[in-house]
Amino acid sequence: MPRSQRKRNTTPRRSGSELRVIPIPFADEVRPGDSLVDTLLKSLRKHRLSFRAGDILVLKHKVVSKSEGRLVDLEGIHPSPDSVAWAKKYNLDARVIELAVRESRSVIRRKNGVLITETHHGFLCANSGIDVSNVDGGRHALLLPKDPDRSAARLHRDLNNRTGHAIPVIITDSFGRPWREGLTEYAIGIAGMKPLRDDRGRRDPQGYKLRVSLEAVADELACAAGLMCGKLNRTPACIVRGFNYDPGRGRTRDLLRPADTDLFR
Repeated sequence: MPRSQRKRNTTPRRSGSELRVIPIPFADEVRPGDSLVDTLLKSLRKHRLSFRAGDILVLKHKVVSKSEGRLVDLEGIHPSPDSVAWAKKYNLDARVIELAVRESRSVIRRKNGVLITETHHGFLCANSGIDVSNVDGGRHALLLPKDPDRSAARLHRDLNNRTGHAIPVIITDSFGRPWREGLTEYAIGIAGMKPLRDDRGRRDPQGYKLRVSLEAVADELACAAGLMCGKLNRTPACIVRGFNYDPGRGRTRDLLRPADTDLFR
């Protein structure tokens, strides 16, 4: 039988006719102990917005970390001689370097003033994700959430209880990338949806069976929301509407490449 007449599984996945990213500005600063669900719902009401079935909530980790009290007073950090020497060489804050080492599972690269670490979560990023910008002018540093997946699951559950919608939640942070300039968003916490879309075994329109098409949709949604959730515009959260996600248990671990298949570590 000619190839053109063979029966082929080329049906594309359903997709929405339109993908929308709707910003949710926060009027007030999030502080330790604040309820993020209360803050979100208050902001939605203020801007005459509401969740709909099928929506996805994407929010920056900073508001999660702040609400969970992941702030560290830099005055209380006493850096090691190694951290002091490294920081002095590149005009860095030795206290932040010390925190980055403490929050890491291992140091992957240390070169030209850049410290690349593997965090206890398994993320590979600069300075273990320690952040001083958009905190309080440099007095405190902000750590990543202790367990971002658990934070996302708690928000997912609370939103369901308050709105009646099972809203998937993606918590993001900005990371650099090898071989590319600039920062982009990564999903570091997920709940209510599968972070990967597996098209392996499906056939393209020419009948070729896909073998490696494992799409990191959680990261792609994080990037889409990142276009609206800027660092300087007090918009730490977005609704993504119109994306046909796969419901299910979300785990950031599924996005992390095991060391034995990592060609670059």
